[in-house]
Amino acid sequence: MDKKVAIIDLGTNTFHLLIAEWNGGQYQITFRQRLPVKIGMGGINHGLITVEGTQRALDALKNFKSTLENRKVARVFAFGTSALRNAKNGKRIVSLIQQQTGIAVNIISGEEEAEYIYRGVRKALSMGHEPSLIMDIGGGSVEFIIGHDDEIFWKYSFEIGAQRLLEKFQRHDPILPAEVEKLDVYLNEKLGLLFDRINQYKPTVLIGSSGTFDTLSDIHCIRNNIPHQADAPETPLTFEAFYEISAALLRKNRAERLQIPGMIEMRVDMIVVACCLIKLLLRHFTFGRIRVSSYSLKEGVLASLEGNHNIQQ
Repeated sequence: MDKKVAIIDLGTNTFHLLIAEWNGGQYQITFRQRLPVKIGMGGINHGLITVEGTQRALDALKNFKSTLENRKVARVFAFGTSALRNAKNGKRIVSLIQQQTGIAVNIISGEEEAEYIYRGVRKALSMGHEPSLIMDIGGGSVEFIIGHDDEIFWKYSFEIGAQRLLEKFQRHDPILPAEVEKLDVYLNEKLGLLFDRINQYKPTVLIGSSGTFDTLSDIHCIRNNIPHQADAPETPLTFEAFYEISAALLRKNRAERLQIPGMIEMRVDMIVVACCLIKLLLRHFTFGRIRVSSYSLKEGVLASLEGNHNIQQ
């Protein structure tokens, strides 16, 4: 069996490539790359990936293919998520990708996506035996998982990702209070099932998975001179820091947000509506602690492959 494996996450906003090598009874991550492809931009709320988005996707996968060839990686697992599974032309784009790069993309359901996210978070940190709420804010969908180290109690994928919310509600920059109010009304309508399950299982910890939470943590660490490794599985964040940072983000326009130390361009647009989503959740429920997992879907796939590899040994 090949020791090297690659996992590609074709997200609505960002495409990720992870390469790992089997060593000492587990996979060691040896390479990471991310590209701001934004395949959902301009068509996400119409069930369509635009011509421009399609070309960006093909360019990104050709870039990844070159990396895979240079690093001699033969086993590749590629996953399409919200934008591809909901687009009328999603299957055609997957076919184009295979024709032009040889990479076969598996479009997964929201349930499968949530399962992999849980596995990734569990690989990053110990949740113990008290229930936690995992929240993964993507461009197309948001996954919520309630569980602990031993099991998932409930999981669901809501098609309310940040690119969808951005295009639907944020018409001004900085965002207007009236736009935030309309966004809150919409989210309250969409998230009734989540609220019911939180009341049922009473998670005590909020775990933010990757993406927006990574950036919030980076900003927090830079502001407070907190040392942390760029590839650490778990990074620091507090509720107090979140409220301070999100308040600043909502006051600033794009150019001003980009000046915040720790902000990156691929997150500067969607982070405003993402913060509105987090704030709405925190208005409804009190959690004792917030944690940030740098691991998400692709690390969850890797954890699954590790399990299969060990079974085959």
